[in-house]
Amino acid sequence: MNAESDGSTSPLPERERDAAKELAADLYNALAAGDRERLVALLHPRFEGRTTEGLPFELGGVYRGPDAMQRDFWGRIAKHYTARAVPTRFNWLDDGRLAITGRYTGNARVGHGKLDAEFIHILTFTQGRISGLIQLTDSERWREALTPDSGLRAVEFSVTHGIAVLRLNRPYQRNAIDQTMADDLYEAAQRCAARSDLRALVILGNGRTFTVGGDITVFADTEPEELSTTLRRMVTPYHEALRIFAELPAPVVTAVHGSVGGGGLGMVYCADIALAAEETKFATGFSALGLSGDGGTSWYLPRLVGMRRAQALYQGRVLDAREAREWGLISEVVDPEQLEEIALNRAETLASGPTRAYAEVRTLLRNSESSTLSEQLTAEIDALARTAATVDAARAVRSFITKSKPIFEGR
Repeated sequence: MNAESDGSTSPLPERERDAAKELAADLYNALAAGDRERLVALLHPRFEGRTTEGLPFELGGVYRGPDAMQRDFWGRIAKHYTARAVPTRFNWLDDGRLAITGRYTGNARVGHGKLDAEFIHILTFTQGRISGLIQLTDSERWREALTPDSGLRAVEFSVTHGIAVLRLNRPYQRNAIDQTMADDLYEAAQRCAARSDLRALVILGNGRTFTVGGDITVFADTEPEELSTTLRRMVTPYHEALRIFAELPAPVVTAVHGSVGGGGLGMVYCADIALAAEETKFATGFSALGLSGDGGTSWYLPRLVGMRRAQALYQGRVLDAREAREWGLISEVVDPEQLEEIALNRAETLASGPTRAYAEVRTLLRNSESSTLSEQLTAEIDALARTAATVDAARAVRSFITKSKPIFEGR
């Protein structure tokens, strides 16, 4: 540990100060190494962490107990950032606490923006262990790392190895869809459509809720005579985004949690795999607002759940995650702690598959409801001929004959 000390005095005896500084140094080393066992040994059973309000993903707050700090703060940071806390100076406070200044360095996992933010950590020690940590840092620097030069304001978007990840990013508004988010979703959809290397898209939501649907505060702040124009202007780019997502030549995985409401259901409808965390609630909510609805609900719901159930949802029926699965609205219910990991793993599996074939299947299934049997049989022949001409098909046939595993390249 190369951090400096100002040599200031503290109420603690020198031996205890030296031991406390060693504990602090061990803390940063254990965090850098991801050493959970060492962290358990360092933190007092009554440990309490207080972190900076305004951090992304609602990370700011109070964490009581070592498990909560590891799982809900440091663990969640590791999901979204490759970050390291590098201490540079130790200062003893008059009350016996140790103040440590330094920098967080690293990158965001989504967007790969650079993280460079100063911090002050104030540590409290009890019975030879760390019993308290107060974190002060520039939360805006953490946010900026998530969307480096993306031009997007209400969503996060990145593509890595052919897998696009889109995150709704208005967590403090429960990811309510306003004009900015609608425009950003349309822009992200266009970026997906423009990529020839796209192999899969994952749609997620930051914060405690996937989305509550349209932003009711926008409706409330709009004069009644202007509401019709406002809604048309907001919903048009959102619907275009949904149309593009549904027609992408690559599979879509949507993973939802908390609640999914109103037009936000459209991002569930267009998915090939729709995952939901346990306890997630689903509702259209349109009738409560005196509105007819959007997000493709009138087209998708009867096809997914049947006419009578679609009518029930329009009339205000609320579903939990397991009911939504039983009704056919979602594909699978998963553990909330594993939702994102499972979604990304499913996307990786799909991305390693025959992308061109997936694209043809998406189109066939989407058009099947409006096609006659004769039209669908013809469409299948045409799609089969197109996929048979792909490199992936040729390789897969050879692999089948030689009893080896095919490697698909999406072409």
